[in-house]
Amino acid sequence: MPVEQLRDLALGAMADEPTITATAAADLVAIRMRDPAAESYLTPFLYYKGFHALQWHRIGHWLWHSWRRDLAHFLQSRVSEVFAIYIHPAVPIGRGVFIDYGTGLVVGETAVIGDEVSILHEVTLGGTGKVRGDRHPKVPAVHWGKSAWQCRDRPRRQARGGQCRPK
Repeated sequence: MPVEQLRDLALGAMADEPTITATAAADLVAIRMRDPAAESYLTPFLYYKGFHALQWHRIGHWLWHSWRRDLAHFLQSRVSEVFAIYIHPAVPIGRGVFIDYGTGLVVGETAVIGDEVSILHEVTLGGTGKVRGDRHPKVPAVHWGKSAWQCRDRPRRQARGGQCRPK
């Protein structure tokens, strides 16, 4: 897809859903508050692939709810290819989310990521089997570390990185 079409798509989504821009600003604030390496807002805005993948996900999520699902999947596929971060376009994501590095992040279709969540690389919010319907975890405000797995819901702030596997 040519860059002009991507730009028009993003501008259309932001015009139709102004919370996309406000949420992106909240994500930048979260990065500055939680990442000591982010010495300004400009650095994550220009260079953090977790931030970029998250903002393109927000456009894809808008497409998903606008019943433009093939385009949402296409956009997600490109984001996954470029940033090595897979977030299904149906996933609702709160504000103030910080994806640090993000390589290997996988978030399944029925997962929910709440406000003020930090996620590092190699995190899987995976399904619990082949059953259709609500099969992915719901993540309230927590910090997820490298190689964390969640296959069921957790109470607020219970999980803080490390291995989190189903019994």
